[in-house]
Amino acid sequence: MLKATNVHKAFGKHEILKGVDLEVKKGDVVVILGPSGSGKTTFLRCLDFMETADQGTLEFDTIKTSLARAHKKTILEARRKTGFVFQNFNLFNNKTALENVMEGLVTARKIPKEQAKEIAERMLKKVGLLDRKDFYPSQLSGGQQQRVGIARAIAPNPDVVFFDEPTSALDPELVGEVLSVIKELAKEGMTMIVVTHEMSFAEEVASQVVFMDGGVVVEKGSAKEIFNNPKEERTRQFLQRTLKRVEYVI
Repeated sequence: MLKATNVHKAFGKHEILKGVDLEVKKGDVVVILGPSGSGKTTFLRCLDFMETADQGTLEFDTIKTSLARAHKKTILEARRKTGFVFQNFNLFNNKTALENVMEGLVTARKIPKEQAKEIAERMLKKVGLLDRKDFYPSQLSGGQQQRVGIARAIAPNPDVVFFDEPTSALDPELVGEVLSVIKELAKEGMTMIVVTHEMSFAEEVASQVVFMDGGVVVEKGSAKEIFNNPKEERTRQFLQRTLKRVEYVI
């Protein structure tokens, strides 16, 4: 369904991505883990053409293109198949929750306003916020704002949704409500690529876990393989430092 090959990206002399490969099948929940600065977010942004890669190819359904030299028409075609959930919500502060979800449907998809409103209300109901549809972002908690962001991303019925650390800007007590929504979408079979530091979520939901460090994929496999039997020492070190598991010796 989606295949990225040999993706490279540098900012000045600093090489962020050093030949990253990823293959995603329909219905997969791919979770990308790794320390800060490992290239996770940059890779995600390259896949959605928010950053232009220096090298690499993308195969996405019927699309096959260079990530470095894609035509504008191809980029628009690819983006019509994706949704993106940002770290910092990226909502319009002067628009209500309903209007934020409607915006892309009306302006980018050219869907009539009444139909867009019906879709937006349905999406807000799905994320548990229909009763907040007339609230502005400043009147919502961080968790509620991110749920509006998720509703906006899934409203056009995309083939793939990208999540860029969707809980990193939230207070700890608000993380659960956002993860619950993402888990429900996973159960419904939505194809997702999720960059996150939420280890228990990754272990529970991911069909494929990708561990990145230093701009490369160090290891990939099922959640069970990566969390219970990682093959690479660097993966083991990362998991030991991040998984807060207490081992009791009897």
